[in-house]
Amino acid sequence: MSTRTLDRTVSVIGTGHTPFGRLADRSLEDLVTDVVSQALDDAQAGPDEVDAAFLGQFNSGLTPLAFPSSLVLQADDRLHGTPVTRVENACASGSAAVHQGIQAILAGTARTVLVVGVEKMTHASADLVGSALLGADYELAGRESTTGFAGLFARVAQAYAERYGDVSDAMAMVAAKNHANGVQNPWAQLRKDLGYEFCRTVSDRNPMVADPLRRTDCSPVSDGAAALVLRAGADGGALATVAGFGQANDYLPMDRRDPVAFEATALSIARAMDMAGTTLEDLDLAEVHDCFTIAELVVYEAMGLTPRGEAGRAISEGWTQPDGRLPVNLSGGLKAKGHPVGATGVSQHVLTTMQLSGRAGGMQLPRADVGLVQNMGGLGVANYATVLRSV
Repeated sequence: MSTRTLDRTVSVIGTGHTPFGRLADRSLEDLVTDVVSQALDDAQAGPDEVDAAFLGQFNSGLTPLAFPSSLVLQADDRLHGTPVTRVENACASGSAAVHQGIQAILAGTARTVLVVGVEKMTHASADLVGSALLGADYELAGRESTTGFAGLFARVAQAYAERYGDVSDAMAMVAAKNHANGVQNPWAQLRKDLGYEFCRTVSDRNPMVADPLRRTDCSPVSDGAAALVLRAGADGGALATVAGFGQANDYLPMDRRDPVAFEATALSIARAMDMAGTTLEDLDLAEVHDCFTIAELVVYEAMGLTPRGEAGRAISEGWTQPDGRLPVNLSGGLKAKGHPVGATGVSQHVLTTMQLSGRAGGMQLPRADVGLVQNMGGLGVANYATVLRSV
């Protein structure tokens, strides 16, 4: 793998974020225009300064409007004529849009870029949501499934247990940590500290969804949006800078890869860290893709926090708690914050930027200089990672 470095500075200069959750009274257009206005106001940037915009949205039949890119223009008439591109890469659509924005600035074709992530999901039936999400899986696309994507990640948990031992307790610890963190996030969908005992116990309120995944091991269906304004250079308005970014895809068929290695996930992280010239010890926090608690555990190993088969140590010994050696998902993660698919990756970048700029409120770390964002689409298929630095 060749080493690549950034030949110009890319800064985050503004952010926007809606609450995540069941937002029945808010349309797709409303969510988009809200976060666009927030981000431009935060950046103190005029709409006429935006050279390009990228909108991340999965959709996959979740909403009838399959061509939403120009909804961005509805935020302000001065955006009229701005080139806007919709970006889709399953659950990593938001980070795909962020990376497109970064690349536009690095290519010199844009100085100021607007990035938006959005999804409306909660209005749809469980069957529609399930079939839409399964469109990202090679084996189950177009087929019926009683457990949906939970069943796919349950297979990962089962394969992990067969190789390394049961991690049900470790998954419960991840869920408890992220729910506790989510209490401090004003935008989180599930702002309740459930505790470890509740998360580890199968009950009427916490049923088994797909053995060994309990309800508390699964992220919720969500609506929401988030936005960033990126700009070339690091002037006085910069909140954070992009130190490195990486992308890697894996095979779609599960039988073409090791089900617990998440090799392309590891590769995307390694590429971002390599470009940034950072090591794991340099990181002050990470926002990772915990669509299911087993995913967060596997990402611990993919980033090199623990050796293979030892992810449970990181959570059981408190390494990833807010006061641990590498706090993970201070926002509550997808597990508690929510997972409106197209918005997730942008939200992760927003929350990390807030930490690095000292604007994270009750979530704020005493010191945060370097943060990692990790976002995946499908079952570890489309993988994105970004390293952000404080200014």
